[in-house]
Amino acid sequence: MKIKSIEASETWEIRHKVMWPDHPFEFVKLEEDNSGLHFGVFDKEKLVSIVSCFIIDDEMQFRKLATLQEYQGKGIASLLLQYIFQLAKDNDLRKVWCNARSDKRSFYEKFGMRDTHQNFVKEGREFSIMEILLL
Repeated sequence: MKIKSIEASETWEIRHKVMWPDHPFEFVKLEEDNSGLHFGVFDKEKLVSIVSCFIIDDEMQFRKLATLQEYQGKGIASLLLQYIFQLAKDNDLRKVWCNARSDKRSFYEKFGMRDTHQNFVKEGREFSIMEILLL
């Protein structure tokens, strides 16, 4: 498995397939994609997991962390998270945060992220804002 920087357009298929398969393909394209950093995990030449990061001032939000179903449960998303946390530290960022699906909170808590108890619903799914302070 290898982590590489990728283009935003390379994230869309996995975003759609894993996160929002019942929505039109256009739904997974973010307006801010062109200003983000995008990373993928490759198994040989196959892209199997993706994440998009957006840095504003001293904070980074990561969005759309997704792994193909047949690769889930193998620690791939964990590797990707560790990678972007290190990226944030290397760039002296103060905070990393995400809008986590509420049923995935425990996954993020394993990495030291905490639930801010700020919740919202999007397309019938409940989300919680999770964060970790780095400095």
